[in-house]
Parts: sequence; C-alpha cells; structure tokens
Amino acid sequence: MRVIVLGNNSALPAFGRHPSAQTVTVYGEVLLIDCGEGTQAQMQRFGVKWRNLHNIFISHMHGDHYFGLPGLINSMSLLGRTAPLNLYGPATLKPILDLILDAAGTVLKFPLNFYPLPEEGGMLVDNSSYMVTAFPVEHGITCHGFAVTTKTRGRRILPEKCKEYDIPATHFEQLKRGADYKDESGNVVKNDLVTAEGPAPKKYAYCADTLYTETYLPLIKGADAIYHESTYLEQDAEKAASRFHSTAVQAAKLATKAEAKLLLLGHFSSKYKDAEPFGEEASAHFPNAVVSVEGVAYDI
Repeated sequence: MRVIVLGNNSALPAFGRHPSAQTVTVYGEVLLIDCGEGTQAQMQRFGVKWRNLHNIFISHMHGDHYFGLPGLINSMSLLGRTAPLNLYGPATLKPILDLILDAAGTVLKFPLNFYPLPEEGGMLVDNSSYMVTAFPVEHGITCHGFAVTTKTRGRRILPEKCKEYDIPATHFEQLKRGADYKDESGNVVKNDLVTAEGPAPKKYAYCADTLYTETYLPLIKGADAIYHESTYLEQDAEKAASRFHSTAVQAAKLATKAEAKLLLLGHFSSKYKDAEPFGEEASAHFPNAVVSVEGVAYDI
C-alpha cells in the first residue's frame, strides 16, 4: 500500500500547497480520495496514472474536496477512457456533475457509476484485494472518512526453494493457498519448505474534515497509518472547534488512542506559511507524526 498526497492545504491553494486530494495504491490499483481544485495537474506532476484508477471517494461537499472532479472526469473521457469509473460521494454530488456535463454537452465515453455514501457509513468496496469502509466524522456538513484495508494474497513463494524441489510455476497459485506439492512419483514437498508467510493486511485511515472526536475511534484502531486533518495550531484551538476542524495536537492524541503506527498531518490553514510547526506540536504527543509533503510516496 502506498499513499501519495496530491493536496494537503485547506480551503484554497497557498504557499505551494493545494486543496485536498490523495491516492492510495493497493496491488497496483489507484484509489483517489477527494479531488480538490488542480488534482489532475498534480496527478500529471507526480506521475499518477489514471488508467489504474477505478474508484474515487469524495468525503463531503465543501468545494476544496471536489472542485477538481469535473475536470478530471472530462479529461479522462477526452483521452479515450472506456473502462467504467466508480464514484462514491454525497448524494448531492451527482446532480451537480450532471448539470456541469450537460451544460457543456459532454457525453462521456465510459460508464460513470455513482454510489451515494450511506449517512451512517459502511462498506463501500469489498473485493479480493482490499476493502473500503466509510465512517461519519463531525464537520459543519455531513462528512465521511474512509478506511482502506488490504487483503492477504496468500503465502509468499520462495523461487529458489521451488527451483530446488523442481516445482513448476503452474503450481504456484496452489502453494500460495497453502497446499503441499506432490510430484508425479508421489513425493510430497511440504508447503512451508517452499513458501513463507505473506505480508500482513494493512489498514490506512483517511480522517476527513472533522473536529476532535472519538466517535470513529474503533474503526481506525490499530491502523498502520492515519491521515488526519490538522487545520490549526494549538494557539487557534478555539477557532478550530468553532469551524469544526482539528489541531495538530488533537490529531496526535487521536492517533495515540488509535494505536496507529504513523500519523500524516494535512489540511493546513492558509493562514500558516510554514507547516513545520504542525509536526513539532504533534510529535510531542505522538512521536511518529509527519507533516505530509505533496508528491512524496508513503509506503504503508
């Protein structure tokens, strides 16, 4: 699992930071979470290929989280996309998109499947590679966070050991499932001689715009990494609460209670030119807190 933050600023682009957007890559498939203004330009800048993008998740209807979506969708159609695209977002997003596309006379060359987010949250995607779950957070309007959990692909093949025991590649899928190998003479090679434990499932939680709350803590418990909004520094905690946002310290305290391994900070207010103080404040409460940097790949 790999996360690339395309935009880590709040309401507007400022100081080289852009509105909210990020990709989560799971087994080569790209998931896009939020799509603020300029997202497709950021994707081009950082080499994110939309041809591997099949699912987009929009947290809420504040413009800095979806204003880039019509342009991205239109560009994919102009560039010849034919594969279906699944869009998960607030119910009110669909008529806005329809209006924009209709006004321009745009006819998409690919199926756009829209799935409204259930207000109470729940499972959105469940396939052989990963699951995506939505959970409600506490913001000025209805807003959701997302948890992405990978699934194991079975045991890890040890090529040199397989070669030593003359096991053909055609049997590898069975080995991954834990089966022993039996050759034509009836000799059995135990699975654990030629395989190792596969990678453990990973969990990544995107905690969208929210004031400090522990309502969704059970859903992000034990996450390998959390991206949590930290719009304000602690000196502006009252402003954060009044605007339904969090501080870096509050994000760190939640990461501690969640027993997360890594905290990525983002959604910085444009009132701050320098984002480093966010990391300084958060790390005093959660040592593995990192100020997210646009374009950096975080391997989870």
